[in-house]
Amino acid sequence: MPDFANPEFWVAVAQIIAIDIVLSGDNAVVIALACRNLPPHQKRVGIFWGVVGAVSLRVVLTAFAASLLGYPWLKLVGGLLLLWIGVKLLLPEGDDGHEIQGASHVAGAVRTIIVADFVMSLDNVIAVAAASRDSIFLLIFGLAVSIPLIVWTSQLIMKLMERFPVVILLGAALLGYVAGGMIAGDLVVREWLQQRLPAAHYVASVAGALFVVALGRWLALRRAPSDYPVV
Repeated sequence: MPDFANPEFWVAVAQIIAIDIVLSGDNAVVIALACRNLPPHQKRVGIFWGVVGAVSLRVVLTAFAASLLGYPWLKLVGGLLLLWIGVKLLLPEGDDGHEIQGASHVAGAVRTIIVADFVMSLDNVIAVAAASRDSIFLLIFGLAVSIPLIVWTSQLIMKLMERFPVVILLGAALLGYVAGGMIAGDLVVREWLQQRLPAAHYVASVAGALFVVALGRWLALRRAPSDYPVV
């Protein structure tokens, strides 16, 4: 049973919510695009059932990913992948856009939302699974809190990210922090690190955050046009 009085529980919940907010902007756009051609009275129905289907699928996938992280090497590999996801968050976006066809009926819109969310949610699944700290209850609780928040405030969140790029920077740093702790917790390296480095988990977490921010900003400066605002 989770300890609701433990501050670490609520820190992990806050991490899950923050990760979902940072990584789910594209998913909110997909929902809007998939339902754009529906009649006004059907848009809310399409959005509701699309979100229900996408969230249910994501909970199952994330729980599956979290269950696998108890095996040797998987946290290490997942942490390295999460580091790159954090770095990629700081890089200039391409001009490809979202090639999402607007559906003319509710079932088509719901199907589009679920399929697109499944394809786009790998980064989200890995990050949230890492932040759940091997607790399925914490995983489901965090997602249950964060998903409605994203759906209701998606436009506001996207505007904040556009106006205050530091939000993206902090999100990338959070991914690096979670990734560093994830790597340090892998069975292959955990004991070795704990014997040689005091507070290895926290040191690795901070190192992961610094690594993501430093590498992400450096790559962004190299790739970006001269007029691109680097966060």
